[in-house]
Amino acid sequence: MITLLPASGHLRAPWRNGGGFSREIVRHPDSVDWSWRASTADVGADGPFSCFPGYDRDVVLLSGQGLDLHFDDGGLQRLSAPHGRTRFAGERAVTALLADGPVAVFNLLWRRDRFEAHLLHRPIVGSMLFFGEPAVTWLLFVLAGHVRTPSGLLDVGDAARLAIAPGQRLVIDGGGEVLLAKLTAKD
Repeated sequence: MITLLPASGHLRAPWRNGGGFSREIVRHPDSVDWSWRASTADVGADGPFSCFPGYDRDVVLLSGQGLDLHFDDGGLQRLSAPHGRTRFAGERAVTALLADGPVAVFNLLWRRDRFEAHLLHRPIVGSMLFFGEPAVTWLLFVLAGHVRTPSGLLDVGDAARLAIAPGQRLVIDGGGEVLLAKLTAKD
C-alpha cells in the first residue's frame, strides 16, 4: 500500500516550544499519542529545539549554509551543507545557532519503546526495489529530482508512506536523491 504525501498537503503546526513552525508530513498513528512523525521546519533564528522525552530524533539539513547544535551536556554537532545530519535523544536539551542565514531541516522522531528507525540518504538512478517485511513501514522523502511510484509521481518535497506486505515487493524509479526512513515496530 502506498500513501502519497504531497508537499502541498503537509500541515503547518506550531513547535512544541512555541519558537516556530513545522510542516508535518505524516504521523503514526494520526493522534496526539503518536509513535513516529516526520516533518520539515524552517529555522530563521537561533533558538532551542523542542524537547521530546522518550523519543529519538534524526535531523537532516535540507537547505541553507548549516547550523550548529549546542547540547546542554556540552556536546556540539555541526550540520553542514548539503545534507548534514545527526541523531540524538529527544530529551537532550539543544540550542541551534545558524551558520549564515536561515535553514530548512527534515525531522524524524520516534518513540524508542515502540519503534526502531533507520534513516538513509540515497541516490535514485533508475529502479529501486523494496521487499515487504513484518512490522516495517518505509517513508520516502524526495530531496532532489523525482520518483515514480505505482500510485503517482513525487517531486522535491513530496513524500510517500510505503506499507509492503511480507512476501510482496514494490518497485519505484526515478532520478535524484531521497531520504528513506525504515520504521520497524517493536513487539
